[in-house]
Amino acid sequence: TERCKIVDYVILSLVLLAIGIYGLLTKRHLLKVFVSVELIATAATLNFVMLASSLTKGLCEAFLILAFSTDTCVSAVILALLVIVHRKYGTSDVGELVKREQGKEQKEVEE
Repeated sequence: TERCKIVDYVILSLVLLAIGIYGLLTKRHLLKVFVSVELIATAATLNFVMLASSLTKGLCEAFLILAFSTDTCVSAVILALLVIVHRKYGTSDVGELVKREQGKEQKEVEE
């Protein structure tokens, strides 16, 4: 039954990873992209924690703290970047941001 539980967590992790990758490839709003990245990070953290649970208790707890603190730091940095981009450009649409950057590059080439 222990092996069954591990397989269930691996399947859950793969489903989260697939949903995250789908969202990353199809969504254009930066907040939705952020949620997709968080789903991918959660899938990785779930695998990390599941594998660490087979270790000794002290080492398992250390891996849990490492995994959750890393995930939290990644979230904080991404949210800060989202706020900076939205304040600087006034939009959260990835397509609009790409158009603006391409327009700047074309102006530089013409000059």
